Amino acid sequence: MSNASSVATLQLIEVSKSFGPVVALRSGSLEARAGSIHALVGENGAGKSTLVKIVAGVYRKDAGTFLIDGEPVDFGSTAESKAAGIAVIYQEPTLFPDLSVTENIFMGRQILGRGRRIDKGAMHTEAERLFKSLGVHIDPRRPALGLSIADQQIIEIAKAISLDAKVLIMDEPTAALSGVEVERLFTVARQLRDEGRALVFISHRFDEVFALCDTVSVMRDGSYIETLAIAETSVGEIVNLMVGREIAELFPKQETEIGDIVLSVENLTSAGIFHDVTFTVRRGEIVGLAGLVGAGRSEIARAVFGVDRYDAGTVTMKGTKVPQRNPRGAIKSGMAFIPEDRRQQGLVTEASVAANISAVIRESLTRAGLLTRSVENRAVAPWASRLEVKTNALDAAAKTMSGGNQQKVVIAKWLASQPDLLIIDEPTRGIDVGTKAEVHRLLSELAGRGVAVLMISSELPEILGMADRVLVICEGRLTAEFSREEATPERVMHAATATQEVAS
Repeated sequence: MSNASSVATLQLIEVSKSFGPVVALRSGSLEARAGSIHALVGENGAGKSTLVKIVAGVYRKDAGTFLIDGEPVDFGSTAESKAAGIAVIYQEPTLFPDLSVTENIFMGRQILGRGRRIDKGAMHTEAERLFKSLGVHIDPRRPALGLSIADQQIIEIAKAISLDAKVLIMDEPTAALSGVEVERLFTVARQLRDEGRALVFISHRFDEVFALCDTVSVMRDGSYIETLAIAETSVGEIVNLMVGREIAELFPKQETEIGDIVLSVENLTSAGIFHDVTFTVRRGEIVGLAGLVGAGRSEIARAVFGVDRYDAGTVTMKGTKVPQRNPRGAIKSGMAFIPEDRRQQGLVTEASVAANISAVIRESLTRAGLLTRSVENRAVAPWASRLEVKTNALDAAAKTMSGGNQQKVVIAKWLASQPDLLIIDEPTRGIDVGTKAEVHRLLSELAGRGVAVLMISSELPEILGMADRVLVICEGRLTAEFSREEATPERVMHAATATQEVAS
């Protein structure tokens, strides 16, 4: 039960931040109260990350009001922010892997005993007390190396509590967590709220926002839009405020003419990962690859594209066998592969937006071994525009953009190659709701132009909303195939968990 204070612990009013000519935050406002969990939502590039970095002391505001407990502040460092009682829990914490859990919690402020020696026993005892207070069990003596993301986040929370943090900001904390881990994190968050701390929860997942939070603030295009009580609003209202327009349909699937087989996979096997996988994808068809995380879907896609090896089977594109472990050969055959981890596996952060988008097609753009900036920009601009990549110039470095915009650049890169087959792994993970609809529309339009699409998704509504055919993978095996008409949530989940015989 929330016991929100009438006094705002954290308050930002019309805060702005620019980097040279680039305006990252026009007018950001946020309020977090003790005993309350406040959601902060907005499309990628809306200014959320910049606002959080100002609170965390990473950036200094250019203008506006920043108050802690009603007193003006202007942090010049992260140390000043922490000293004021602010803690930020990131999606992927950065612990020291070779140090113990306890050493990570007390880094730089170790408990000293006799002779001013570090008292490891006292530190372990305090770490155990912190974890007990959170209702979780983590061995404080074990090294941080090998801990799950969920446990690393709990350690960061324990560190924040040990510093008596009064404001905890959780930035997309559930993106890499399982359902059980999410529920554990939410239990901890509610406990912190009930202790009288102020929490800010940043997420694209509306079901989590409505399950956890008391209030929600919406940002759009670098500006604060509105704050609403969760009990008095709806997903539809929040979405409309986020995008500034109605989204008539999240899954704009159009009817297409299904043509000849483009991709044929026969008896594909990789020992211990997947076994005897056989399927086809035809022109104009979107085939959804469904299943639980860890079922082997991404590994199958990587093997088909030639990133990973396989022990047996064949991959054929338009009747011609594709050589194993040869991504360049796969590209030449007409394949494109958009990986799940787009920022790590598909982006050169130091390079420009234009250079990233043109990466696959650069050879076709060069003349006498030279590629001019004007030719490159003309080739990539339509795709940057189509995906609404928010950047002031195509020659801006990819590292200067928000995470969501970086993902859009990777998608644009592969679409620019105009492939015969597009393999896309988790097409809308980490992408805001407005762009989700646009990505779905793009996939539908590509299929309408005769492109074969193999789509891997952990979001069942996305699979059911976009796929002409659904293939279900369970523990590395293809357990079911459904037409669009046959596919239901119940049937797909039964096949994905092998809980019962699936009706044909």
